[in-house]
Amino acid sequence: MKNQNCKVGSVTQMANGVDTRPLLEEQYHNFMEKAANIKYTDSRLAEFFERKATKIDKILKDLSQ
Repeated sequence: MKNQNCKVGSVTQMANGVDTRPLLEEQYHNFMEKAANIKYTDSRLAEFFERKATKIDKILKDLSQ
């Protein structure tokens, strides 16, 4: 059987010198919006999105130092 590569959850490294702040801010807002939209139908998934947003927020704060 041939090896297969799965792209679900894959990580794409950002090139050096590229301003990552706008991308991270967009991801942060997307995760927070998803969490708010799904909070009452699936609380566990909403918590997952909030944790992802919190991690991105921490990275953004580290970048600003």
